[in-house]
Amino acid sequence: MKKLLSLALVLVMMLALVACPTVKEDPLEYAEGTVLRMATGYNNAQTGLFFDAKLISSNDGKDKVEDGAITLHNGVSYREGDLKPTWVEVQNRLGIVFENKYQGNSAANEIAFWAEQFGEVDVVSGTASKLSEYGAAGEIVNLAEHLDKMPNFKAYLEANPIVRLSITGDTSNGAIYFSPYFDGVNDIERMPLMRTDWVEKLLNGEGDFVATEATVVVKDADGNVIETITRSYNNLADAVYTPYMPTSGKVTVDAVNKEGTAVIQLTKDYDKAGNIIKVMNDALAAGTVTGEQAVNMLRDYIDTAYNGYYGTKRADLFIGQNAAWDADELVALLRCVVANPQTLNGTHTVQGLFSREDGNNQRRVDMFRFAGTLFGVRGLESRQDYLYVGNDGLLHDARQEEATYVALERMNAMTKEGLISKSFIEDDTSVKSDVMLSKDAGFMHYDYNQTQTVYNETKLNGKGEDKSDVGEKYMAVMVPVARWNDGTGETFMRFTESWRSVKTDGWGISVKGVGNDTNKLNAALKLIDYAYSKDGQILMSYGPDEFIKRNADGSYVMFDFNGEQWPVIADETFDELWTFANGNYTNFARQLLGSTLSFVKSQSFEYQCTTEVGKEGAGYISRAIALGTIRHPELAITENPWWTSVPTVLPTTKVQNDELKTLSALTGSGATGKFSSSKDEEGKVQTNLLVDIISVGYAGEGTSNRAEMLNTVKDTWGCSRYLEIKNLAWKDLLDFYNK
Repeated sequence: MKKLLSLALVLVMMLALVACPTVKEDPLEYAEGTVLRMATGYNNAQTGLFFDAKLISSNDGKDKVEDGAITLHNGVSYREGDLKPTWVEVQNRLGIVFENKYQGNSAANEIAFWAEQFGEVDVVSGTASKLSEYGAAGEIVNLAEHLDKMPNFKAYLEANPIVRLSITGDTSNGAIYFSPYFDGVNDIERMPLMRTDWVEKLLNGEGDFVATEATVVVKDADGNVIETITRSYNNLADAVYTPYMPTSGKVTVDAVNKEGTAVIQLTKDYDKAGNIIKVMNDALAAGTVTGEQAVNMLRDYIDTAYNGYYGTKRADLFIGQNAAWDADELVALLRCVVANPQTLNGTHTVQGLFSREDGNNQRRVDMFRFAGTLFGVRGLESRQDYLYVGNDGLLHDARQEEATYVALERMNAMTKEGLISKSFIEDDTSVKSDVMLSKDAGFMHYDYNQTQTVYNETKLNGKGEDKSDVGEKYMAVMVPVARWNDGTGETFMRFTESWRSVKTDGWGISVKGVGNDTNKLNAALKLIDYAYSKDGQILMSYGPDEFIKRNADGSYVMFDFNGEQWPVIADETFDELWTFANGNYTNFARQLLGSTLSFVKSQSFEYQCTTEVGKEGAGYISRAIALGTIRHPELAITENPWWTSVPTVLPTTKVQNDELKTLSALTGSGATGKFSSSKDEEGKVQTNLLVDIISVGYAGEGTSNRAEMLNTVKDTWGCSRYLEIKNLAWKDLLDFYNK
């Protein structure tokens, strides 16, 4: 009987176990309300996790700013020091409490601030290279040791092996010292942007171009009239720029047909038309060339060189889906633009090329990035420093390549002709792209599509209404044809190095900060892991649910974006985008919602906030990429290494990092750095000699000409040794990858 009772008891217990399966314990368990000290943000005090006083006091949405608070459509009023909506939701979902330690710096300066006091913060912003450097020194947590507890992050890395390669900080143990930030991935980043309506005014139509007369009253500082000037055009400046493309023969290039459905081949016939720069330069050598004459030279060249293909819509050479322009044709167009402001804006001056902020070193560097695209030079828009992978499988540095300086000299020739903005040359902090565009003062720059094409609409009324009747149209245009050599021979093609991958900033967990507190470590790991889940990606891109359009049952309204389903933003969110940020999605998301500060940013939100003009130009480029007429680095290890995107981080050791620091001219900023791409800060002016060569030419001891510059970079400043160290790390990384 006892045996039967025992068997019955065992059966009951077994049934109970089946009915109540064991709950799997969360490997990242932590106490509810665990506090994380966050020294994290994007680039300044307005783009942190918490609202900043300056943001509230200076915001344009005055009707929604009252008594020092911003009220959003979710009905919540936010004051200085309050968590932004995204991070309130993170607290609610994860049970973590955030404490603000952010100093409002760029990533490089934020981690520099905390470097001697890591024990006072738990999570810190930094550049990928610095986080990896401090990780190698034992100051930043190795996330790879915790991947098995981070299923979302682990799955993301397994699905994107090139990302895993790009964030590996130590090949001996596969260490990862930061959570990568993606501002979109595997897509084009910066694009050429033009006032396409101006191109149409100059180039389209039957017969000869006839310039428009304009009268300008010139006044002194007291408002007294000095003179009244009436004229139809300006004369071209003396020629300095010389031909880049051939001056004879024929060049055939791949292009997209005007419908955007197929690849066609277009021939540039230099035997029939000559090279447009040589044609103009010869005319200038013989005497004066007026702006009106220059436009008609360019019109005749397009008709002849392309055998009438563009017909009366010659502007399509530059602005159409079937565009095929190159650097020489652009310089000819810029000459026409600056010589015909009377027709274009009713004044006697207009600027050709400019940067988003002509007095901000961080934006001025876009000018040499564009030079790389124009003249076929790798490494000027690299994911890391100025590095690129050659077809020999080794890393190369654009700063010690002669082709780099030839391209910069060409840009300087454009400066001397007055084709690059006066404010860029003078480093004028007051001139930005919104000024250039709102005042019809500038023609073209190289930048991000959404944030810049928004100025099509803000000039009229600031609310995003259609202004197609005004005729102004600033939009992305096709990447230029250039001479590129991937090691298998020179070819004329379109290639962009501006390709989205792991960004150069990220967040790391402080070893001293979390210490032996398992709650803090697990909470920080949980935050990172959650951000790579689908829900986390939506939250970190869109903000909380109240900023997303929902169906009657509470589910998200979705739309297809690049083959995936993503949410549609709420109508109220779109309205507030214009109220508070003049349509600039990135500023609105970072400053008001607290999203897109790190981790994975889906471009689906940004796409919805892009103007129709912005979508049109980006659509041309997207179709060209899909059809293969615009090529780019691959986020993979390619058969010909030239096509491989350089990783954002290389696994240099602590000893190597210490040596790299001594090469301060190459790696430093402030007074010692010669190639900084950081923003100037109070008391700390940044220098980039590549920008300086464009604006003022060669100058200074050891850098007064191309040969001196190359020798100084390689030997005096140690670029040869720098490259040797980087190649050792690259070899280690490839060995790690091949395992």
